[in-house]
Amino acid sequence: MLREEQALARGEVDPTKTKEEQDAQSENPPPASETLTSADAMQFPLVGSLSLFSLYCAFKYFDKETVNLILSAYFALMGCGAVTATMSPVLSSIIPSLTKVKFQKEIKINHSLPEFIAGESPIDLSIDVTLADVLSLIGSAIFSVVYFQKKHWIMNNVLGICFCLKGIERFSLGTYKIGAILLVGLFFYDIFWVFGTEVMVTVAKSLDGPIKILFPRSLTPNDAGKIDLSLLGLGDIVIPGFFLALLLRFDAHNANVPCFPTDAHVNFPKPYFHSSLIGYVLGMMTTMFVMIQFEAAQPALLYLVPACLGSSFLTAVVKGEIKTLFAYSEEVEEPEEETSEDVKKDADKKDD
Repeated sequence: MLREEQALARGEVDPTKTKEEQDAQSENPPPASETLTSADAMQFPLVGSLSLFSLYCAFKYFDKETVNLILSAYFALMGCGAVTATMSPVLSSIIPSLTKVKFQKEIKINHSLPEFIAGESPIDLSIDVTLADVLSLIGSAIFSVVYFQKKHWIMNNVLGICFCLKGIERFSLGTYKIGAILLVGLFFYDIFWVFGTEVMVTVAKSLDGPIKILFPRSLTPNDAGKIDLSLLGLGDIVIPGFFLALLLRFDAHNANVPCFPTDAHVNFPKPYFHSSLIGYVLGMMTTMFVMIQFEAAQPALLYLVPACLGSSFLTAVVKGEIKTLFAYSEEVEEPEEETSEDVKKDADKKDD
């Protein structure tokens, strides 16, 4: 889906559509997907550090139950949207007739507020949903309410997995170089906050929300009547996931897989994706082994970053495609604005 949206944003036309649909796509191309820049990648560990330390201060200086209540309400609301967006395509594929029933309503609200506050005028709040979307929303809302009340670890994992899926699906690192900058920055970020301070471990254990995947150590409750759980932060899934998704799209690009029509089940060689996926699994196994062996929390990215970067770069070396890998880009080039000098030159050429 992301490859298709990137192609449409570049101005390509879907040949599987009718002429009228192609004209509509050309007139209203989808916005470019969220793509990280080099500056963003360098700033990411700093922003992440600020957010992490803010949470630590909140748990240390304010009532823990109140902080968790506010964050739980926020995650339940965001989780409702994530579960809806995840389940709607599944429901549509199981019962295709649900997509035929649509609810459409154009709602545009004009405003005179500054653009940096409310965005462009008018604000577009138009509704265009199918029956599958509505049913998924109702089910997700019920699920989120139950999660907010019960906080069961399985429900926590469902929300966490949905967050991961939608994030990886919608976000692009742009280039291999940007991905490497991000991973290396977070490599040192993870080491510092886990080994250098108590901040990361304190926040992970205190925050009662779907920012982590929970695994029961035993099905037998402890003395407090609760099941002992191990945890894996979503960042250790999502960040490498962005990188693996980029490599998968690079494999598709190398194999000349067409962007249209989108076929998630098309078969093509995936050397970079498979090598990095194996590296990720080995890195995660190493993390678990060291954690159990030394009975101490481990920064997973300490092992995952070298595994993912090393495996993908080694694949490029073996295949002799280092330049090709570094040249691949998913960034959409914005048209340059004409300067007054350019306009003058164009006028002189016309006079000649």
